[in-house]
Amino acid sequence: MKEAVLQTILIVDDSPENLTILSELLQPGYIVRTATSGQKALRIADTEPRPDLILLDVMMPVMDGYQVFETLRINPATRDIPVIFVTAMDSIEAEVFGLDLGAVDYITKPFIPPIVLARVRTQLELKHARDWLRMENFYLEAEVAKRMTENDLIQEVSIRALAHLAEIRDSETGNHILRTQGYVNQLAIFLKDHPRFSETLDAKTIHVLTRSAPLHDIGKVGIPDAILQKPGKLTPAEWEIMKTHARLGAMAIESAEQDIDMPVDFLNLAKEIANWHHEKWDGSGYPDGLVGDAIPVSARIMALADVFDALISRRVYKEPLAYECVFDVIKAGRGQHFDPDMVDVFLKHYRVFCDIADQHRDQLSD
Repeated sequence: MKEAVLQTILIVDDSPENLTILSELLQPGYIVRTATSGQKALRIADTEPRPDLILLDVMMPVMDGYQVFETLRINPATRDIPVIFVTAMDSIEAEVFGLDLGAVDYITKPFIPPIVLARVRTQLELKHARDWLRMENFYLEAEVAKRMTENDLIQEVSIRALAHLAEIRDSETGNHILRTQGYVNQLAIFLKDHPRFSETLDAKTIHVLTRSAPLHDIGKVGIPDAILQKPGKLTPAEWEIMKTHARLGAMAIESAEQDIDMPVDFLNLAKEIANWHHEKWDGSGYPDGLVGDAIPVSARIMALADVFDALISRRVYKEPLAYECVFDVIKAGRGQHFDPDMVDVFLKHYRVFCDIADQHRDQLSD
């Protein structure tokens, strides 16, 4: 059977007689350490193993008990050690003053052994309970953090899996997901200090927006292979079918939302992106022909990221354009295809987006 560990009590009193009386009273059941001055008491209290309880005389030379107590409370290592004031002053005012400072109890001289033992035992039991609760909270917080990290990872993997499912059937590669996610994140970060976007693009929204970005083309799973993988130009009828992928994606995400009892931020943004990332600033986009600020900020950011990546990437129906040419295309789309302020910020930091593209460049097949 495991032997019980004795708790440690520090007795602080400038009178050797009082130290002897209290030590002899407490030593059978506790480890007792003593100090004859406030300065020595502070050194002992700040040294491992720290005391579980301090019996602190009020009336001491150089540094009285109140000063010692206040110094203990300033030090993070000793602030939680419970302190019982010990004094010959038996006035109600003195007792109230000590308790108001934060002492856990008050013992007056001359000592009555049963009362001293009872009060010491009570405070040590309370400290043990507090320490146990603190440790339980620590473990609980660690477990919650672990579960949140696991859920976060599961969510991330699920999003990537769904996004890859759509792109397996398309001519694009999985690196398109990584690139567009990188563009979206970086563009949102650059825009967050812009007067038009600062209220919308806080740190949490940018995180959720970045996480949602891979689902922008999830609706392509509903487009027939003959259209989705056609190497040549689509007919007008085929193009109308292709355009339905935006609405199909939004509907799929909305169905997932309805299966959940509480709102999920990333699903809401994912739905916006899927539904409206093909809208254009001048109203000529699809599916709803939204104009200007009627297009959600998330979809406007995704539109710019998606078009940039499409222009620089090889497809079965086209060769990639050089970065210099794409710069001119994006610039020409300012105020027509894209939000003009977003284009200005994008082109100001254009090299950053080119670097993201180079980092996740597709591997050319033979």
